[in-house]
Amino acid sequence: MKNIKIGFVSLGCCKNQLDTEVMLSVLADEGYEITNEEAEADVIIINTCAFINDAKQEAIDNILDIAWFKKHRHLKKIIVTGCLAERYREQVFEQMPEVDALVGVGSIKRIAEVVKKALAGERYAAFDDKNTSELGGGRMLTTPPYAAYLKIAEGCDNRCTYCAIPLIRGKFRSRPMEDLVEEAKLLAADGCKELSLIAQDTSRYGLDLYGKYSLPELIRRICAETDIPWIRLLYLYPDKITDELIDEIANNDRVVKYIDLPIQHINDEVLKNMNRHGDRATIEGAIKRLREKIPDVTLRTTVIAGFPGETVEQFEELCDFIKETKFDRLGAFAYSREEDTPAYDFPDQIDEQTKQDRCDKIMALQADISSELNAKKLRKTIKVLCEGFDGASGAYVGRSEADAPDVDGKIFFDLDRGQGLHKDGDFVNVRITDCYDYDLVGISKKG
Repeated sequence: MKNIKIGFVSLGCCKNQLDTEVMLSVLADEGYEITNEEAEADVIIINTCAFINDAKQEAIDNILDIAWFKKHRHLKKIIVTGCLAERYREQVFEQMPEVDALVGVGSIKRIAEVVKKALAGERYAAFDDKNTSELGGGRMLTTPPYAAYLKIAEGCDNRCTYCAIPLIRGKFRSRPMEDLVEEAKLLAADGCKELSLIAQDTSRYGLDLYGKYSLPELIRRICAETDIPWIRLLYLYPDKITDELIDEIANNDRVVKYIDLPIQHINDEVLKNMNRHGDRATIEGAIKRLREKIPDVTLRTTVIAGFPGETVEQFEELCDFIKETKFDRLGAFAYSREEDTPAYDFPDQIDEQTKQDRCDKIMALQADISSELNAKKLRKTIKVLCEGFDGASGAYVGRSEADAPDVDGKIFFDLDRGQGLHKDGDFVNVRITDCYDYDLVGISKKG
């Protein structure tokens, strides 16, 4: 272990990033040295995503790029972990001789054992049952200490016809509330100012353990036992937005008024074919209740363009809905045909160019909507979490309640006269002076 340096490449979503943090902690506890310099590493672990085709290609490209260090530097072993390893375990070993070991999503806590076996010359694979593996564990943060994620559950039971997540990650499993509160307390002690609660379906939290949707109770427990000022909720499904949850968000000053509400489509036939839980009325009802009870709420959503059988009329219905609803944040994705999912074999598959054209049209619509909504923030003063000084723009940069980490826009701001320098993690009042499609510009104000 001594003098063995381990490098990491972490791909995919923030949920995958937390798995990387657990593996980093396990290896550090075993005495391995962690390095950010790939050229110095003896072992590089690539934690992969395999949700859609683009993610799979990114994982493969990274594996091939890292293989260069085996030929031209002193890299000894490449270990592939995460979703690509879990989903394509046989194919990775067969088609990528550069890979020395594979670790499935249920075996990440065995990473030190896998490193030892790989260094000993064994081409090793660890695939424990993902449905019974222990959740949680120590973490080595890869985010700044002031903004951390807390994964409250693993897996998914929704079984959307386009989605491979249940195949990869297994059934939905909530983490016990006591464990989550203890982890939140540790993060608070390290200086966490913004805690984002995440899962494949955060709104489902607790149903398996406690027989009811328990996210509101979890929020109350975290708020009672920590002083973290911003609690952010990501990935809440429209059919599980309860009145209790809305009231908790509306009345709890420490829960940011931001809801990530993935809808994927709005046409009832397409939603049914996707096996989404709820129809257009369910989605519209959730949005109406949220906006009525939380007037300043920021709504983010995601949609899929070009799902099998999506007609021109159904696509236009989606576009019209986006124009009418004016989501504050929206991401669009071209449908990715994933093997071993029901939608893979659906008739009337749509060609790649049409899917991309539809996706591009949606994003052009959203750019106009976002620009319009940002313009309404001119001359307003907004509370911003400072994330440091951005050398490229020559200004400080941060996010407001309305901006989730990694996926939303930024606020760039200069110092007002007589102001001291800001530190990363400071809350700053910023008066907005200019706006773009997704980003805002302003000046920090005293007080």
